[in-house]
Amino acid sequence: MAEEQTASQKLLGDFAPELVRLTDDVLFGEVWASEGLSQRDRSLITVATLVALYRADQLAFHLPKALESGVTKNELVEAITHIAFYAGWPNAMSAITQLKNLVEGADAS
Repeated sequence: MAEEQTASQKLLGDFAPELVRLTDDVLFGEVWASEGLSQRDRSLITVATLVALYRADQLAFHLPKALESGVTKNELVEAITHIAFYAGWPNAMSAITQLKNLVEGADAS
């Protein structure tokens, strides 16, 4: 049976194979697997950074990953609210809207 493709393989596949390899092997294979921080903490830090940098497209992947890693909806709401004062209201409003849609979509299914 064929091995299931990673998100980066599905997105970029043959178009950017080296970037896919680095994403899968180094970023998610080594960095995310490092024992220095838990998956939960890494997810919270990643979401906070993406919100602060207004990387809404990447939040679509990392918000669900944070919830899967044990970060609660309430913790994400609190983090995004806190970030609003340091990284800007538009960044926070965009992120909180994505989180709301994600959570409400999960509740509806």
